[in-house]
Amino acid sequence: MLEGFAVLLLFQLIGELITRLSGIPVPGPVLGMALLLFAVLLLKKVPSGVRTASEGLLRYLPLLFVPAGVGLINHGLLLKQDIWVISITLVVSTILTLIVTVLVLQGLKKLWGIEKDA
Repeated sequence: MLEGFAVLLLFQLIGELITRLSGIPVPGPVLGMALLLFAVLLLKKVPSGVRTASEGLLRYLPLLFVPAGVGLINHGLLLKQDIWVISITLVVSTILTLIVTVLVLQGLKKLWGIEKDA
């Protein structure tokens, strides 16, 4: 399990170094996670140490949602006052995200020369 944590931290460090040295606007841990994904795809399997460490971390992931839940409870009245503004914003932003995703996908398919499915 210790080896798995070391691998996870190594990929996070590599991602952080790449973002700091290149200046690309992507968080280092996100880039490190993408690099780890590519490494796992190249290996065609997840090393057991990485699997064990990842499952251990995922087991406690719900604890990260506790502060958000407490915030909802503490600021419930503010949310209740602005529920329509929040709802409209969520719906509009979701629709815009879907539209942009479709446009980007169509552009990439055209760029890569991928034909439409019949």
